[in-house]
Order: sequence, then structure tokens, then C-alpha cells
Amino acid sequence: MTIYLDYNATTPALPEVADLVYRMMVDDFGNSSSRTHEFGIAAKQAVEFARTQVANVVQVDKAEVIFTSGATESNNIAILGLCEFAEANDKKHIITTKIEHKSVLEPIKHLQTQGFDVTYLNIGKDGQVNVNELKAALRDETCLVSIMHINNETGSIQPITEICQILSSHEAYLHVDAAQSFGKYPFDLDNQRIDFISASGHKLFAPKGIGALIMRRRGFIKPPLKPIYFGGGQEKGLRPGTLAVPLIAGFGLACELAQNNAQKWCEHVAGLKAKLMDSLRALEAEFNGNNTSPYVLNFSVPGVNSEAAMVMLKGIVAVSNGSACTSSSYSPSHVLSAMGLSQEQIDGSIRVSWSHQTTAVPSDEICRIIKELL
Repeated sequence: MTIYLDYNATTPALPEVADLVYRMMVDDFGNSSSRTHEFGIAAKQAVEFARTQVANVVQVDKAEVIFTSGATESNNIAILGLCEFAEANDKKHIITTKIEHKSVLEPIKHLQTQGFDVTYLNIGKDGQVNVNELKAALRDETCLVSIMHINNETGSIQPITEICQILSSHEAYLHVDAAQSFGKYPFDLDNQRIDFISASGHKLFAPKGIGALIMRRRGFIKPPLKPIYFGGGQEKGLRPGTLAVPLIAGFGLACELAQNNAQKWCEHVAGLKAKLMDSLRALEAEFNGNNTSPYVLNFSVPGVNSEAAMVMLKGIVAVSNGSACTSSSYSPSHVLSAMGLSQEQIDGSIRVSWSHQTTAVPSDEICRIIKELL
């Protein structure tokens, strides 16, 4: 039986989450906007309870949580929703990095076509942004800084606390794409200087199609986001459309379970990672990125092509060689390219990712198969 080791791409719903979603679809199926009967009232209560569960992960008020279809939509709202404010206040400068997810890079690229100026921060071979470069890039007209928390390909953890310190005396809004960390990696995101946080349910053992955008107030002032599409007025008019109550309830429960178990989960997966790294060192493997999440390992073995390795590993483990969102493209990883890795290292990169559900990684078997390709 193949062992699933591609949790950075997606996670299975936890059994208790799936049970709740099923019940909300079949029994408690009311529309949360229907307030004239008990079915709608119960649905509304379920949504608000889940909103509190999500808010608790990063210590915000539940009113600062907007439900979306996932981190991609959250990223788009956080970036494109500031456009009107930026234009009205002559603040059309954005800072981001070269290793962001496409759901950040592409909305920003769109704004470039609308006259926005964008600074793309360089990334070192360690996979991290240089905070001094960020500090030097800030201008009076900088409206937004968008930097992910944990990279989806390498797991490199960005210095969010230092970034917040640099921005402490600047008015620019800070957006953090936390798709790979929300709930699972309980550090940094409770920093009050972070204005927007994007989260995704299917990275956190909830169903696909649900996520959230956290919008922290500055004092009592809400961020000046505007909707990017219209109709219905749900979610304070920022994200219209009938709320997916079953998915929202499931996401809320997943957030609560993650918050209660995050430390234990991190300790478990760190042990899995250490064992695999020890085995790979015998093959002189190169580990791509430093200060990386315990949930993922990206590595290259000199002389081994990742596509060939994955073919050989089929039936044993399910791994990947990059982002699931761009897996249909044969272009080199923009993340590894931005880190300045050699073409051989990029072509040989393999991403292995796991979770608290992973009881063991067949490290010896993985290394035995890769060794056959040398």
C-alpha cells in the first residue's frame, strides 16, 4: 500500500471533521441567511461558532474573520481589495518576494498592468528573505507588503517577527499567506502587526473549498478592503455568496483540533523529518532551504532526476517535485530558481511532506530505490 507523503499538496479530512460536515449537509442543512426559522438560525450559529474557532488560532476577534473558498481567494481579496485605497492615497507600491505562491504573484502582476510599482525581494539559497533588503525597499508610497509564512515547496520559514519589527514604524499593510502554517505551526501569526492572514482548510485536515481571510483592525479601524466581486452582501459585503455552512463548520473544528494539538504534532513530525534526513545523508543529499518547517523536506540527490525517482517510488510513497498548483507545468520551479540553485539541483528536487497521521516514513526503502538511480 502506497504511503501518502504529499501533505503540503492537500490533507485528508479528519474523521470527526468529516462526520460534522456530513451532518451539516444532511441534517442541519439550513441557509445561514435564512433568519425566519430554526434551520437558518442553527446554521448561523454554526457559522459564528466556527468563526470563533478560527479566530482563536491567531488571537483575533471573530469579527475579523471572513470565510472564503480558500487561501487563493483570500490572497486575491487581500491584494486586489486594497487597490481603491492605494490609488486614492497615491500609495501604489507593493513589496513581495520571488518565492510567493502564484495566487499572490499573479494578482500583484495584474496590479502592475494597472500602474502599480512592485519590488520583488531576492531570496538566498537558504530560502529566506533578507530583512535588510525589505527595510531598504520601503517607501512612503508603499501600500502593501506580502510575504508568506512557510514556503509550500521548501518549507522555509520566513522571519515574520523581524518583518513585523521593521514595519512597526511604517503604515504599509502586511499580508501573510499562511496556507502551510495556519493552525499547524503555532508561532508568529499572533503578532498584532500582521494585518491580513490567508488560511486554507484543505491544508489543515478540513475539506477543500473553504478557507479564511483574517483582517486585523488597527485599534478600532478596519483595513480599507473593498470587495473584488459583488452580489448578496454576505461576510460584511466583502465576500458575497451563500455561505458553505458544512465546510465552514468543518474548518472551524479542524482549527480547534489543530490549536489544541499543534505542539504535539510538531514534535511528532520533527522526528519523522530527522530520521529521513539521517538516511539521505548517506546519499550525499542536498537539503533545499534552511530553517524549514518540520512538516516538509525538499531535497536533491546529485545525479538523480526527480521525475525518474518518482516513477521508481510509485507504489511505495506518494511524493512530489513542486507545488501542486503548478504541477501541470514543466517549467522549472520559480521558488528553487529564485534561490539560485543549480539546474541539476532543481531537476533533482523532491518534496516529501507528512503529518501527525503519518506513523512512519520508509526512509531506508526510499534511499534504497534512489540509490539504484545513481
